[in-house]
Amino acid sequence: MNVADRFEEYLEHLASGLGHADRHERLRGYCTGLMLPLARKSVEPMAARVDPVHASARHQSLHHFVAKAEWSDEQMLRRVCQWVVPKMDFSEGAWWIIDDTGFPKKGRHSVGVARQYCGVLGKQDNCQVAVSISLSCSQGSLPVAWQLYLPKEWIDDDERRLKAGVPEAVRFATKTEIALQQLRHLLAQGAPKHCVLADAGYGVDTEFRRALTEMGLEYVVGVTSAVVVWPPGVEPLPAAPYSGRGRPPVMPRRTPELQPMSVKSLAMSLPASAFQTISWREGTNHTLSDRFAAVRVRHAGGNSGKARLRAQQWLLIEWPHGQAEPTKYFLSTLPEATPLNELVSAAHQRWRIERDYQDLKQDFGLDHYEGRGWRGFHHHAALCIAAYGFLMAERLTAEKPIGGKKNFAIRALPDLPKDYVPRGSPARSASCTDVNHVLAAPAEL
Repeated sequence: MNVADRFEEYLEHLASGLGHADRHERLRGYCTGLMLPLARKSVEPMAARVDPVHASARHQSLHHFVAKAEWSDEQMLRRVCQWVVPKMDFSEGAWWIIDDTGFPKKGRHSVGVARQYCGVLGKQDNCQVAVSISLSCSQGSLPVAWQLYLPKEWIDDDERRLKAGVPEAVRFATKTEIALQQLRHLLAQGAPKHCVLADAGYGVDTEFRRALTEMGLEYVVGVTSAVVVWPPGVEPLPAAPYSGRGRPPVMPRRTPELQPMSVKSLAMSLPASAFQTISWREGTNHTLSDRFAAVRVRHAGGNSGKARLRAQQWLLIEWPHGQAEPTKYFLSTLPEATPLNELVSAAHQRWRIERDYQDLKQDFGLDHYEGRGWRGFHHHAALCIAAYGFLMAERLTAEKPIGGKKNFAIRALPDLPKDYVPRGSPARSASCTDVNHVLAAPAEL
């Protein structure tokens, strides 16, 4: 079976969850358009390339399919997983990777757009932000859950919600709460309990880490240098005896000699011998390595250290050669016997979700959707992930590497008709030969 035949089989697998049969051809057209090497992968240029002779009609058809049709983006992602995940090799480990990505936008009408932090720009600006979870192994990773974050100003604006088609059931949730909802939903559907990876934007949230533990999930998450812990060998005194009134005390007592400290202070106090140079993977040009130390600590609560006694866990510290101080800190509930190189490898698996975002945006037009509605935003993302998933499955099963995404067989461009004019171009004047000079007969009185 050649690549084109496998692509058709894949589309049939996805289409079986779409409902109406007329959506099958639209699914084929949209996914094919996303896989073509177009500069812009919004609906109109894709329609023009997929069906040049009937570009206008195909544009309307694809626009309705992505923006209006009532099919489930969640079901689409599930079917992508059913195709791709069996081809992934988890013998060397598996991880759930949580992150979010931004889409710079102008105006105020695109669903979820607001002035907020945009990682793409590295600053506060007008953008949309979506939270996702990817399933990762040593070969690659695949997004399996995707949801737009709605700021409070959107949640409280009934008029904008109605225009954008935000479901009534959607209520305000922080990004960490969205991620936890996604994880709970995946586990409820029977997903395995893999180790969770996340950056400091999620890792500093004590309730987020506690919820992961309650779900039975181990984690390796980034934290900031200000997080406070009880250092190795320092055990606080038990909470004060209960007086019989009010709530029983839970916060450990401390003395001048028994005090928690920030992870930065702890790292700076460690001897040089505590750090080892560890390599974690082959980069594009060289092997990636750095200096690391790992110690067993107890989290003492936020930046103030006022919390009940927590279980011991790993504090992983990354201190690059030549730097005046450490640059990264991680808390992890991986087993106490976990070797340092495995802690480092797990912590640095999170780069894969950044690669997901990069490929989805650069090669599959994830950030090219021009609609304003909730349904279209999620449908477009699910279809981008579907196109990405097929090429990932091909790469995972190929005996030899296929010729790169841009040389993929399906990505050949059909020619545009000579008289095609993109939407928004100046109107064309009709030529004299196209004008009918026959005057209409005067109306009879």
